[in-house]
Amino acid sequence: MTVDPGPAADPDPSTAPVPVPGAAPAPAPVSAPAAAPAPALGPPLCEAVGVVADRIADLLRACGDGSAPIPGAQWTVAEAAAHLALANELMAGLAAGRELPYGDGTPGGLAAANAASLAAFPERDPAVLADAVVRHTAAFTEAAALRPAGEEVVSPLGVMDSGVLGSYLLTHMLGHGYDIAVALRRPHMVDAALVALAVPFLQWGMPRVVNAAAAGHSGCYLLRIRGGARFAVTFTGGAVQVSAEPPRRPDCTILLEPVTFFLIALGRRTTTAALARGGVLAWGRRPWRAPAFPGLFTAP
Repeated sequence: MTVDPGPAADPDPSTAPVPVPGAAPAPAPVSAPAAAPAPALGPPLCEAVGVVADRIADLLRACGDGSAPIPGAQWTVAEAAAHLALANELMAGLAAGRELPYGDGTPGGLAAANAASLAAFPERDPAVLADAVVRHTAAFTEAAALRPAGEEVVSPLGVMDSGVLGSYLLTHMLGHGYDIAVALRRPHMVDAALVALAVPFLQWGMPRVVNAAAAGHSGCYLLRIRGGARFAVTFTGGAVQVSAEPPRRPDCTILLEPVTFFLIALGRRTTTAALARGGVLAWGRRPWRAPAFPGLFTAP
């Protein structure tokens, strides 16, 4: 039952504020200033790209001769370093707001653009290239600090926000830094903390690097990075969607050690080898799909 309280009583005039003649009017309420937008490169990512650039530079300055071949690739250490110097310069230009077309956004188009840029850039001195990698990385961080994270940038792989661009730069340096370290038989710099910062780009990139093996494929995979992110990758007739949660019961859950996840994502390690080493575990309704999962993509 509700009770009608009746009409509201008139306020007691004795309690109403009395204006004082000649008094200054009450100040208008002051609104708090709007918060500045987050920069494209937050402190963890900014520090990470600088540290990785320095680690790569240390490897290059110590090697003396850059003719050692990169395992599983056609490049030498010096050529990989030259590519990094050029790529970091390109990324710095993109972060500064310049339009710099590069390839056609496909893995094949990027490979062709890489070959053309290397042919036009003859520098192969590891020490000179080390300085260039560090210099262009610093230029990138300075430019990215002035841009909001949500601002769009046209990257070599397509339109992404400038926050993802920083993750792209880190991923790219880690991949080639790993190659250089392996070629020189030195410890690499990939670790779980750096992989966590690379995940945003890897998630963004998955739908863009699906290859012909995925044609017509349907399946739901839940990827779990040990101690870190988890996300779903769902194929529907060959089309891919990456989401925080699976849209349905996963066919296959794949648990990966962080460095193993990164190396598989960049085509540096096979799932079969990782399964044998214990770096990958799979279960679910169709766990046998796990070894073939990376083959549905072309590593960028």
